Amino acid sequence: MAEKSPAPKKKPGGRADLVSIGGLVLAVGGILGGLVLEGGRVKDVAQITAAIIVLCGTIGAVMVTTPMHTLISAVKKLGLVFFEPDQSPHAIIEEIIGYATKARKSGIVSLEQDADAIQDPFLRKALNLAVDGTDLDVIRKTMELEIGLEEHHGEAEAKVFEAAGGYAPTIGIIGAVLGLIQVMKNLANIEEVGHGIAVAFVATVYGVASANIFFLPAGAKLKARMQKVIQNRELMLEGVAGIVEGLNPKLIRSKLEAYARREEHKKEAPAREAKPAKAPARAAAAEG
Repeated sequence: MAEKSPAPKKKPGGRADLVSIGGLVLAVGGILGGLVLEGGRVKDVAQITAAIIVLCGTIGAVMVTTPMHTLISAVKKLGLVFFEPDQSPHAIIEEIIGYATKARKSGIVSLEQDADAIQDPFLRKALNLAVDGTDLDVIRKTMELEIGLEEHHGEAEAKVFEAAGGYAPTIGIIGAVLGLIQVMKNLANIEEVGHGIAVAFVATVYGVASANIFFLPAGAKLKARMQKVIQNRELMLEGVAGIVEGLNPKLIRSKLEAYARREEHKKEAPAREAKPAKAPARAAAAEG
């Protein structure tokens, strides 16, 4: 009877992140809804000139401060704000256990064809190094270097959107000043002055809104996505290390599941530890 190989890998995809999409819709809808409830009209803030000033000015400033390859990479990663990758720690563990089971029965060399067919480049490289008989310490150092570089690139891409979030409000103020300059040319007509001032400040609204509703949240979401990727990479590395060491697949599963739970607890720990921060101050006040 032919030995069963690990299940074929599906092409990595993604599902719509309803939290990101819903949050953006809620934020924009709430602002426009509040405007309407206050007696305003949506067309009051629908100023194409203000949008051009803010968006083009912000993009231009980001282009000046960001290397081209980083800028292009950040734009390509924009889809990750609205789509969440399907790769989960549980699926990774099941995939690795399949390889570990086959290696346990037929030797690690039997994974050569399976390793070449892996679609995730990190896991493919790590397993190929293992199949080639590379020392475990060398595998760890090589793959940890890749993890560090990937994390560095991910942070650089997120900073592109954070930079845009910093520039947009200032560009909006510039747009408002430009509008006021035009208003000053028509001081003789009071009605036109009032209308012109209202239009001028729309640029400020665009700048502040785009920064706080999209640019800064997008940067934060990309960082969160990158942390998830790094966690999965570390999980893959631990799994390959277990295969190289010849561990029992059940032991590898137990180790990887414990590792995944530990990483989840690490993310929750900072929030729990932040709450009692004021305790020392209260104690000092009591002593006084």
